[in-house]
This record gives sequence, C-alpha cells and structure tokens, in this order.
Amino acid sequence: MPRPMNRSLRRCALVVALACSLAASTAFALTTADVAALAGDDFDAKATAIDTLATNHDAAGLALLGALADDRALATDSGQVLIAESGDDAHARDAVSGRLVEIGDAQPVMLNNLLRNKVAHALAGAQLASPDLAVRRKAADTLLANPDPSMKPFIEAARAKETDAALKRRLDVLWATTALTDADPARRLEAVRLVAARHDLDLYPLLRPLVAQHPDGTFAETDPRVRAAAQRGIDALDAIERNSRIAGTLFAGISLGSVLLLAALGLAITYGVIGVINMAHGEFLMIGAYATYVVQSAFRHYAPGAFDWYPLAAVPASFIAAALVGVVLERLVLKRLYGRPLETLLTTFGASLVLMQATRTLFGAQNVEVTNPAWMTGGVTVMQNLILPYNRIAILAFSLGVVAIAWAVLTRTRLGLFVRAVTQNRGMAACVGVKTAFIDSYAFAFGAGIAGLGGCALSQIGNVGPDLGQGYIVDSFMAVVLGGVGQLAGTVLGSFGLGILTKAIEPFSGAVLAKIAVLVLIVLFIQKRPQGLFALKGRNA
Repeated sequence: MPRPMNRSLRRCALVVALACSLAASTAFALTTADVAALAGDDFDAKATAIDTLATNHDAAGLALLGALADDRALATDSGQVLIAESGDDAHARDAVSGRLVEIGDAQPVMLNNLLRNKVAHALAGAQLASPDLAVRRKAADTLLANPDPSMKPFIEAARAKETDAALKRRLDVLWATTALTDADPARRLEAVRLVAARHDLDLYPLLRPLVAQHPDGTFAETDPRVRAAAQRGIDALDAIERNSRIAGTLFAGISLGSVLLLAALGLAITYGVIGVINMAHGEFLMIGAYATYVVQSAFRHYAPGAFDWYPLAAVPASFIAAALVGVVLERLVLKRLYGRPLETLLTTFGASLVLMQATRTLFGAQNVEVTNPAWMTGGVTVMQNLILPYNRIAILAFSLGVVAIAWAVLTRTRLGLFVRAVTQNRGMAACVGVKTAFIDSYAFAFGAGIAGLGGCALSQIGNVGPDLGQGYIVDSFMAVVLGGVGQLAGTVLGSFGLGILTKAIEPFSGAVLAKIAVLVLIVLFIQKRPQGLFALKGRNA
C-alpha cells in the first residue's frame, strides 16, 4: 500500500540528493537484468539484486531501494519492476526507464525480514554520504544496531570524508565492526583496538570469537597480536560488567532497605514506647496503599489534568488513614493489654485478619492498580547495563525525608521529649507529670501513620492488595531487632543493612534461601549482641 505523500516525497528528495552527491563517483546504470530477480520468488536472487542496487548507487537504484523500504515496489508477471507513486493507484513508474506505465495486475514485491534488513542497510549506506549531518547520524545508528560487512566500502568512504568529530568516532567503531574479518592482520588489529576502546558491552560478541580456540588447539584468529588485543578488550569489558553488577546489587539493596525502613520505622517507635509486638503493623502499610489508590481514583475522576500530582495528596491521606486506624486499635483494644505480651501478640494477629477481610469487603479480593505519575516513569542510565528507575529513586529520597521528619519530631518537639522519656523509664515519666496513656496513643498513631507512608511508597513499585503487608512484617521486625529496639539510627542502619545483605545473597541462592540465610545471620548476631547495633539508654536498659 502507498505510504503518505509527504513521507514519500521526503524520501524521494533524499534519494535524489544522495544520487546527485554520488554521481561524480559512479559510472553505473541500472538495467532490467539488475532488477528482474526482484519480480521472482527466489529470495537468494533478490538478495543479489539488492546488493547490486547498494553497490551501484545510481539515481534509479536509490529510488528503487527507497520504494522497497516503503513497500511501494511492484512486480509484473513479465518481470518488470515498478515504483508506485502516491496519490495514483492506476499508474506507476518503471524502475529502470522511469516511464509512467499502467499498474495493471502488478503485485507488491515480496521481501522477508532478512531482505528488509538488507534494504535498510543499503539505504543507510547511501545516507552516510548525505550532506545532512542528522541524516548521517541516523544512518550510522542504523548500521551500528546491526552491522553488515557488505557495507564496509561505503563506511570507509564516509569515514574518510567525515568532518564531524563525534560522528567520525562512531564511524570508526562502525568500520571496525565490519573490518574484524578483513584479510589484512593490520586492519584487523586496528579494528580490534577501536572496538576495545569503545568500552561498549554490546560489542562484546565481536571480540569473543577472536580468542576462541578450536578443538584441535588452534585459534580462530591466527595473528597473536590481534588475539592479545582482543583479550585485553574482553578483560576491560568484563571489569565494566562486574562493576555494573556490583553497583546494581548495591542499589537494589538500598532500594529494598528504603522500603523496609518505612515499614520498620513506625514499628520501632511503637515497640520502643509501649513494648507491643504488633502483628497488625503490616496492615497499616496496606491501609496507606489503599488510601493512595482512593486518592488516585479521585484525581482521575475529578481532576484528570492534575493526575501527575496525585502523590502529593496521597502522602498526607495515607498517613492520616493509617494513623486513625492505629488510634482506634490502640484505644479500643491494646490499652487493655499492656504488660501482657502473649495476649497482645494474639490480639494484634487477629486484628490483622479483621483488617484484611474488611479491605476485601470494601475493595474486593483482587489487586488494584496504582499508576505511576509521568515524572516517576522511566529511569536514568548511570552505567552500562544499569538503569535506575525514577520510582525507586523517589522512594529512597522519600524514605530519607520521612526519617528526617521522624527524627525532628522525636528530638525537637515537646511530645518527642515525652516519647523518649516514656521509652527510657515509664514510671519516672509518670511521676513527673507525663500523661503516659496519651503518649502511648500518640506514639502508636505516629508509628501507624509512618507505616501508612510506607504503603504509599509501596503502591508505586508493586501490586496493591489485601495481603500487601504480610510480606514485610517479618523483615520489619528483623530490622528493628538488628538495629536495637527503640533506636531510630539503629532502625535506619538495620533496614539498609538487611536490604543490601539480602540482595547480595540472592544471586547465589535465590530469594527464599537468601531470606533464610539472612535470618540465620541475624540470629547469630543477636546471640553475640542481644541489644542490637545500638543499645537502649536509661534505667530500663
């Protein structure tokens, strides 16, 4: 089918310009025999015909290549090849003579994927001689994506005449990818050095065959200098890949640690103040995530133009929703069970089941979708094979911001002073007039609200469902115990340490065995240092 007229005109204009630029260096003329194979069914013969068009580069050949790329090339039963023109379904031009003829029963020239790639390479080779720098850059990118040794003559010609320094370097690499099989060892050595100097992991497969050894002990590359240069390039690429893998593992561990930190921070506050082992803490994460979903749905329905900014409203909404549920749970249930750890453990476990079932009743048992805003979509490339997602970076910054706010509340406010006093010595704090019951409610609500913020963050990187919090409650307790009960700094270090350790072990043992290994290591650490990384201060210590 004909392409839109403006695109076809642009391609025709480009082909004419390229033909004019090459007219001085070519003496070929397209003949009927050159294109006859395109009308047949022999794909090998078609490949030879395309190679002929790419080699000749006269005006008619370039026009036919453009028609093949645009699916405008037609073939008749008599072997005539035509070029369809936009806006005229009855007439076409003969590919050789350029005469206008009737289309009649002509059918599109059939090409497989291999031949389409060959046509694209042929056009890209022609475009390397274009006077337009942008066209030359695009052509180089096309050939770099899938190098074709048959394009080496055109690449060499373009490389010799290129004046743009950046494009010249890319043409050097492009030439090298086609010269690695050259008969001249000196040219192969030059090609290997250019490829190695690129430090591009995508070029790794080009160097590996040069150091391969046959079963009889001989090498595929006969020149020892070329083999040595290829091996140095492989060693450099191996180092780059190793560094990328280490950096990727470190970022993945920090990213997991930031999520655990948001889940464990509130738990550290509630456990440190009132000593409650809250098995429903994971459900505060779930509540925060569903609050984010509700805010997103409201923005999508009432303010679609401001949808990308819904996280700004979801943050306070998730905190308030989780804090309110925390206050209700603490006032109605937990305050009657202080000092009775077993009953508290069982009660909060039951509360978690109630909260999950209530969520299923309100929102359904299936996961709900929370969409990332545009500014959290995509990622930034910092190293080869390492892309840092924007949503993970945002969550890391968000978790550090929450830690800073929690630290400020606990160390720079009057209520924070009371919380620390109750944490260190509840009886003495009550004797000097601190209302410990109020502090318990405040601390529990604050811890639950922080967990709600963690749910808001989790909604941006995973599924939101009734069971969301169950996957983080055990890791949260391990982070709190590892860092030291009631210690903010310990929770931060424990969360990040746990995340990095888990991601460092996962490549060797898998996710499940990594969790088991981490649990064993934490148990061994607690046996040696029961107080955790940071010991609790005060009489209760």
